[in-house]
Amino acid sequence: MNKLFHEFFKGIIKENPTFVLVLGLCPTLAVSVSVVNGIGMGIAATFVLLGSNVIVSLIKNTVPARIRIPCFIVVIATFVTIAEMTLKAYSPALNRALGIYVPLIVVNCIVLGRAEAFAQKAKALNSFFDGLGMGVGFTLALILISAIREFLGAGKLLNHAIFKGFEPAFVFSMPSGALLVIGLLLGFFNLFKRIKQ
Repeated sequence: MNKLFHEFFKGIIKENPTFVLVLGLCPTLAVSVSVVNGIGMGIAATFVLLGSNVIVSLIKNTVPARIRIPCFIVVIATFVTIAEMTLKAYSPALNRALGIYVPLIVVNCIVLGRAEAFAQKAKALNSFFDGLGMGVGFTLALILISAIREFLGAGKLLNHAIFKGFEPAFVFSMPSGALLVIGLLLGFFNLFKRIKQ
């Protein structure tokens, strides 16, 4: 049981996809304009990570090595299609806001990286907790970045004004603002890690 908790928690802190492994920055930069977008993308990516990790773990011994990556991509694409169709059916506004970045989860380096580096070598239950931890870590990173950008760039949080008279800095609503926020957060987490050692 301790090993399963370790697999889960490493994705949140020790191997956080955004702040430690620095993976999946394309969707992070693009969709982190609002917290709602960040949560939506995080849930979609977590669903794909969970499903693909478990299936890859279950089929790892039956897939020939020379076609391993194409098979993994087909598995991932299946879960991405399910996530995209679910978003279109139940949350069309969020689906429009996330745009092309949901289908691009197929080639997201977090998902393919976990399939290649972990799920193909581990048991299904361990792969499930690894996918869950990575997905939750990615979602938390998106929420943090989105909250900072939405507050500083629009003066709101979850579409509600926080302070009256607050003058937002429009640059945080643009891609350059995303780079600035991610860069500062990466610096903060690296400094924290250095102090902790």
